Amino acid sequence: METMTIRYGTEEDAAIAAAIEAACFPPAEAATPKQLRERLHYYGNHFWFLFDGERPVSLVDGFVTDERDLTDEMYERADLHNEQGAWQMIFGVNTIPEYRRRGCAGILLNRVIADAKAQGREGLVLTCKERLIPYYGKFGFRNEGISASVHGNVTWYQMRLCLGERA
Repeated sequence: METMTIRYGTEEDAAIAAAIEAACFPPAEAATPKQLRERLHYYGNHFWFLFDGERPVSLVDGFVTDERDLTDEMYERADLHNEQGAWQMIFGVNTIPEYRRRGCAGILLNRVIADAKAQGREGLVLTCKERLIPYYGKFGFRNEGISASVHGNVTWYQMRLCLGERA
């Protein structure tokens, strides 16, 4: 793991992000290349890429908002990003299959949490499938129950990690 490096995204990373997303999610749940380009345009500094040497192996992304709950509209509307927002939303935690169970997602999640703290955010919000609730719980996220999101026609659970005093 000593060759692992983290960097923020740029608009030039759209193809890398799309390849990781396609390797991690079924088509109904994966962001499209167009969506990823738009997201990188609006909030590339909220894309965290993990590289093993030159190889991109993991990605976490999501925008910032004052809204407390993650909605399906957020996936579709990158322009809703508010850099001064209270909540860091997480739209995807992706690790390519051959790098899973090596701690890659954890490395990035810890960085995202540290960045959100440093930026004075109230906390972080993500949605996940039921089987991943215990995994995110290890990072301090609490299950808030079934999400209003129906993204990809899947049942999602909203998880929240509170950092701020008002959260």
